[in-house]
Amino acid sequence: MNTQISQTAEVPFELGNKRLDQVAAQLFPDFSRSRLQQWIKDGQLTVDGQIIRARDKLVGGETLTINAELEPEGEWQAEDIDLDIVYEDDDILVINKPAGLVVHPAAGNYDGTLLNGLLHHCPQLENIPRAGIVHRLDKDTTGLMVVAKTLQAQNHLVAQLQDRSMGREYEAVVQGYMTGGGVVDEPIGRHGTQRTKMAVMPLGKEAVTHYRVLKRFPTHTHIRLKLETGRTHQIRVHMAHIGYPLVGDTTYAPRTRLTKGIGPQLREVLLSFGRQALHARKLGLLHPATDEWMEWEVDLPEDFKHLLATLKADEDR
Repeated sequence: MNTQISQTAEVPFELGNKRLDQVAAQLFPDFSRSRLQQWIKDGQLTVDGQIIRARDKLVGGETLTINAELEPEGEWQAEDIDLDIVYEDDDILVINKPAGLVVHPAAGNYDGTLLNGLLHHCPQLENIPRAGIVHRLDKDTTGLMVVAKTLQAQNHLVAQLQDRSMGREYEAVVQGYMTGGGVVDEPIGRHGTQRTKMAVMPLGKEAVTHYRVLKRFPTHTHIRLKLETGRTHQIRVHMAHIGYPLVGDTTYAPRTRLTKGIGPQLREVLLSFGRQALHARKLGLLHPATDEWMEWEVDLPEDFKHLLATLKADEDR
């Protein structure tokens, strides 16, 4: 299923003496610069009906016309996967992702992913890069994700992630007794020898995580986290780096800390907690079509609630 894009804009004279691709980026802000450059190259973005090069300069007063067809972005298959949809309109989709659901097909997970389910729910997403997915949650992290349903919405949401205006709050249970909250400002990059892992690296990308204590238990702490950046495994890497790895995170905390004195019930729950105890609880963003600030919040999943209840019961013994 292809989608036709038809738009025109007149070049104001104050943008004269600038390159076509620079002018197009200002006049058609709903589309990424790379996509506009591709349309120019393919002759789908013309100047007064003529095909010119992206680097050619304009004088002002010309009419830019986009007549482009969005084509399917990949060979992914639509699959009927149950999605917990929190909000949906013509531009965006907000879902509450369960544990165990991979977001995007990759080696070892070519089907059964969120992307496959999105294509079934909303077939036009096949024309949008990554089926509208603009940010990811790890397979075993639960909670809120936003998906763009149009190119314009995708571009808008990516810009919010880049300028850090999108609000994302998480809850986690970490191993250890935290005395207070703080900020971890440490760059993250691919691990030097274990390529499936990330690590704090001097030459990594900037990564900033804010955290505060919600509830202290004798051997664990329930915390809330806010992301400034969105690096792969950021919360998991940062918390392990400061000595408070997430409960159940076998990648960054290979051994579960079982402090002497904890009861058998808590011991069993900690050993059997089959994922990292991390939940994307709250999401806030500017709606890409209306510029209205919108927020959603979803409750903790049952396994997370059971973990907290068991920690509380052990504390009260």
